[in-house]
Amino acid sequence: MTYLFVIVAAATVTYLLTPVARWLAVRWGAITAVRQRDVHTVPTPRMGGVAMYAGIVVAFLLVSNTEFMAGVFVDIRPIVGILGGAGLVAALGVIDDIYDLDWLTKLLGQVLAAGFMTSQGVLLYQLPIGGITAASNRLWVIVTIIAVVVCMNAVNFVDGLDGLAAGVLAIGGVAFFVYTYMLTRQTSADYSNLAALVIAALVGACLGFLPHNLSPARIFMGDSGALMLGFTFTAAAIVVTGQIDPGTVTERVSFPAIVPILLPVAVLILPLLDMAMAVVRRVGRGHSPFHADRMHLHHRLLSLGHTERRAVAIMYVWTAVFAFGVAALVQWSTTAVLIGLALGVVVATVLTLGPLRGRRTDQEVTAP
Repeated sequence: MTYLFVIVAAATVTYLLTPVARWLAVRWGAITAVRQRDVHTVPTPRMGGVAMYAGIVVAFLLVSNTEFMAGVFVDIRPIVGILGGAGLVAALGVIDDIYDLDWLTKLLGQVLAAGFMTSQGVLLYQLPIGGITAASNRLWVIVTIIAVVVCMNAVNFVDGLDGLAAGVLAIGGVAFFVYTYMLTRQTSADYSNLAALVIAALVGACLGFLPHNLSPARIFMGDSGALMLGFTFTAAAIVVTGQIDPGTVTERVSFPAIVPILLPVAVLILPLLDMAMAVVRRVGRGHSPFHADRMHLHHRLLSLGHTERRAVAIMYVWTAVFAFGVAALVQWSTTAVLIGLALGVVVATVLTLGPLRGRRTDQEVTAP
């Protein structure tokens, strides 16, 4: 019930504060103009990440004194690292939403936020595979910062259609929460867990923002939201990996114990694939990796004949297939999971390439 309360609290605060964020965006000039590569047809305020971050922080504050979460708040440093780093990223995003910072400044800011988080003890320091630990703490700091920066930008890359990024992170977050909670129950007598708390708050923030962001969107999350969500999600994945004690993992859950390494990739498979393809495509053409174009995965779905809403729904399905497929390893056998994953891939492929393409209704928003 505590985790459900966290989700509801984060969703409620985010939902109520999003109109305030929209008003601030209009007042401060944080407006996304209609560019050639964009799908939206009217200038739209951004900075939705401000409301989402507020929802996450308030949810943390509301459960900080509860008996169930007492163990989580014994050591405050990881919480400071996650919320503080996410706050730095959100602030960086706000500045970028208003002034359109250059890519180098944004990258330096992202590294700074990730570095602050590692300074508070939130970093990869072991792999739950036979208890492998690193000989050099500095090495793991570097690996952690790179992982956080990559995932932040992957989420930012996929934020190109109304409701897409928030929905993908909400779906993936639910899968991650289920996995984290189930693994915690199998490896610990204490069901409270920082990673589960972070993910629950993130899912709530996404759900609270979606009503304002679904097509036709009244506000975009902007870099303040996309980068912050990517940061927070990756932080939760790092916490799970670090908290698993290989000595307490039984043979039954020994394989699921390595899923923290795989699950973030499964949840972010579409954003990571999109980012990798974009970098290769742009560098191959002699452009900067940050050179914008209309070749993202969501643009390709639109070019296949899907409407904007249907393209978003299809990417939701692909995210659910991979995220829940990997998370299911904590409960079911590898064979059963692979069969289910194969069936899910078939369904998602039919939806992507099947007869629904090109069928549009007057109520749906079409690509320009």
